[in-house]
Amino acid sequence: MPTETDPRYCPVLVTGGAGYIGSHAVLALRDAGYPVAVIDNLTTGFRFAVPPEVPFYEGDIEDGELLAHIFSDHGIRAIMHFAGSVVVPESVANPLKYYHNNTVKSRALIAAAVAAAVPHFIFSSTAATYGIPGVERVAEDCPQVPINPYGWSKLMTEQMLADTAAAEAINYCALRYFNVAGADPQGRTGQSTAGATHLIKVAVEAALGKRDSVSVFGTDYDTPDGTGVRDYIHVSDLAAAHVAALEALIADPDASMRLNCGYGRGFSVLQVLDAVDRLTNRPVERRMEARRVGDPASLVSDNARILTTLGWRPRYDDLDVIVRHALAWEGRLDVMQGSERPIRA
Repeated sequence: MPTETDPRYCPVLVTGGAGYIGSHAVLALRDAGYPVAVIDNLTTGFRFAVPPEVPFYEGDIEDGELLAHIFSDHGIRAIMHFAGSVVVPESVANPLKYYHNNTVKSRALIAAAVAAAVPHFIFSSTAATYGIPGVERVAEDCPQVPINPYGWSKLMTEQMLADTAAAEAINYCALRYFNVAGADPQGRTGQSTAGATHLIKVAVEAALGKRDSVSVFGTDYDTPDGTGVRDYIHVSDLAAAHVAALEALIADPDASMRLNCGYGRGFSVLQVLDAVDRLTNRPVERRMEARRVGDPASLVSDNARILTTLGWRPRYDDLDVIVRHALAWEGRLDVMQGSERPIRA
């Protein structure tokens, strides 16, 4: 990693760094030698998810004065932006919350970055920007037609970044996530949010007795077993992709990118539940329910571009490994019960 006297020296501000994916990015950046600071309002994040030696600011990305202070104090040269709201059904019920948290606040953050001459910006986007693509594998040039406010709120931020990069001295990478799961292999952080809706998190909770059952929404899709198929990516591989994206932006200040983050293959809901049953020897009760409106039968990435552009190679591309790491973290949360987990700093 370059030292302070090297022009490639790059302190990074991670927004939402006390959350699930953001906390893994903090670890990946530190493991790679990058100086890191974190801002998080702790609405859904946890203070314990940020290593104590990492500068932490409890605050909001809409607070321009606080951002200017952080940029100045730490010489910030890049932003990894994870802060936002992520529950699709909630975005349908409360769209203005999502357009505020995900779009308006992102606009404020981008403006603060431009004012402080921060040259690199990495954005946590989503495959939800594609809507229902209707193709076997979704490539980056597929039409982006979101079907919910969550997807639109993210797509709007992608467009703001593209327009800003065309007008200002900043480059960006928008990483479009498919289904993120798992936990840090060393047990340093994981998915801790109460009431999470991610399938693997829900299934692991059910296997450990924290839920009575797992709902399977739709059993009549045109898939091998009738249930929805998704592309699951290990959160640590996703965090590594962010570090690779940062290095690409530093290497070519004129380049900006929009890249899918997935493994290029999918597993059905029943295959995921079978993996949990197999690894725990504790079958999870399955409740078959009707399809949810707007759920595609299959959503799998074409990941050729990220493989060639960033040279990124996943280390944990194995469903059993993803589930095993999720189980290990869930067990660690049990140990933490009564200590740091319930204390929302």
